[in-house]
Amino acid sequence: MLPQATTHCNIFIESLCALFIGNLEQLQEELEAYTEAEDQLWLTKGEIKNSAGNLATHLLGNLNHFIGAVLAKNGYVRDRKAEFAIKNVPLQELISEIDRVKSLIQETLPQIPEADWGAPYPIEVFGKPMSTAYFMQHLLSHLTYHRGQINYHRRLINI
Repeated sequence: MLPQATTHCNIFIESLCALFIGNLEQLQEELEAYTEAEDQLWLTKGEIKNSAGNLATHLLGNLNHFIGAVLAKNGYVRDRKAEFAIKNVPLQELISEIDRVKSLIQETLPQIPEADWGAPYPIEVFGKPMSTAYFMQHLLSHLTYHRGQINYHRRLINI
């Protein structure tokens, strides 16, 4: 039997998964880099209104919702308000959730049929339709943006 040819879609999905996983691993490294993580993750200072802990719970809720609930149909129910209100989640619990989200991504994205990547994402977000491929790239940029905020927060708090 001849090896199956790699399609552009396979390369896209592999790249997307690798970027999500890499960013989630970097998120974990950022959280673990706090010198007194259990306390500092939840601090705010001056004009910075979102703690690193709340940004992390927001990112995890966002990915659980848009990949887990919508694409994997795993029954996840999002409480976006709580993502910004909850406090003092132990660092190890956040890391465990990062691991669960990594598994979710690795299990879900490769299972999406090639034709669905160009089709509209199953729910309308931001009041306009967009393809699943486009929206997944949006989710990745959202993850990267907030991970950068956490890096800045950590350096500000660790001074």
